[in-house]
Amino acid sequence: MSKIKTAFFCSNCGYESAKWLGKCPSCEQWNTFVEEVITKDNKNGETDWKKFSSDKKEIKTIAINEVTSGEEKRIISEDAELNRVLGGGIVAGSIILVAGEPGIGKSTLFLQNGLLLKNIITLYISGEESEQQIKMRADRLKIQNENFYLLTETSTQIIFQEIKKLKPQLVIVDSIQTLQSPYIESSPGSVSQIRECASEFQRFAKETNTPVFLIGHITKDGIIAGPKILEHMVDTVLQFEGDRHYAYRILRTLKNRFGSTSELGIYEMSDSGMRGVNNPSELLITQREDQLSGVAIAATIEGMRPLLIEVQALVTQSVYGTPQRTVTGFDLRRLQLLLAVLEKRGGFHFGVKDVFLNIAGGLKVEDPSIDLAVLCALLSSYEDVSLPQHICFAGEVGLSGEIRAVNRIEQRIAEAEKLGFEKILVSKYNQKGLKNQKFNIEVVSMGRVDEVYQYLFS
Repeated sequence: MSKIKTAFFCSNCGYESAKWLGKCPSCEQWNTFVEEVITKDNKNGETDWKKFSSDKKEIKTIAINEVTSGEEKRIISEDAELNRVLGGGIVAGSIILVAGEPGIGKSTLFLQNGLLLKNIITLYISGEESEQQIKMRADRLKIQNENFYLLTETSTQIIFQEIKKLKPQLVIVDSIQTLQSPYIESSPGSVSQIRECASEFQRFAKETNTPVFLIGHITKDGIIAGPKILEHMVDTVLQFEGDRHYAYRILRTLKNRFGSTSELGIYEMSDSGMRGVNNPSELLITQREDQLSGVAIAATIEGMRPLLIEVQALVTQSVYGTPQRTVTGFDLRRLQLLLAVLEKRGGFHFGVKDVFLNIAGGLKVEDPSIDLAVLCALLSSYEDVSLPQHICFAGEVGLSGEIRAVNRIEQRIAEAEKLGFEKILVSKYNQKGLKNQKFNIEVVSMGRVDEVYQYLFS
């Protein structure tokens, strides 16, 4: 009988210790160590996939000048939004972690993408659902694919046996928290199991040049479940998010070794699966006939994509001692900063007003260029005067009341022009890059907040 071996792992970062520690030396979190049993060892020193693989990769040291550089081989998906967030397609041999809340549509999205790749042998591994449940979802998607295979299994030993038989060109694992390696005796979902299973799939992906999607869970705090090392091991981390009360979902890139980390894809949830939204600006702006106060349109950039979004503000007389500040989709501290600018530089008494701010459509925006639209929506509600429907805004507001220049202003202006806006209000410091540009939209440049107020409300 082999002696039972236990170790303590930090549930936050995965740090391993022989004894329990109150404070993790790696991430400095308190009371995060849990004890796990690790008894079995692979005597041959080989992972499951390598034991069942006939391909042996020669390992040798090589000078960097001898390495041939070139474009990565990519599988072009039928989903343009997924291609965008991955930087142009699925890179061969990459391992991609996709995380999101339960019920948000992760399984539906990647089942749909696997079924659409009709010339690629795809293996969909599910540790959570039966074949019948997956088939019901596939029937709802109404996509036929003879090269799509299912495997409902949680043991990595059996999974790699089946992979050897099938030799798939794409592997989708739903989810990494349900898998169990025979060499670790802790339960599925524990720190050591997640780390070992992800490590096996990482080595499989790199040495067989097969792309792997790992679908992952998130905790109640919104972070990816498992050790932090899981995010370091993979090539790409995608966050699938959205409000379940809205039809829209956002696929956001948090890490990407093969492309930009500021990309995002927008989907609309429908009965027949996820539909990529090619022109989200038209969907995010309310089509209204009445002139309403407190509404302004902002020209923002998400990743490489220009978007026009609707900012809604409501300013009312406070009935309590302390005025309320409530935001949805915007940073509360940023709102307080803009209100302080209006108090100090404009003389507006927001200190006795309740302020409510909402980004329509359920989006969460971090681009500082929407400051000007937020400020104008606040002033519109404060004065109870509606803004013209044909005008939009792009500018950052500084603490001294100046309107600062924003990047890629040409793309913002072009998007506003495409959607039929007649005017766009920008910073006068953006004029340097616009001197030789000709647009069919009037570009109004302003330098200070008080100038904007005089232009819109006087």
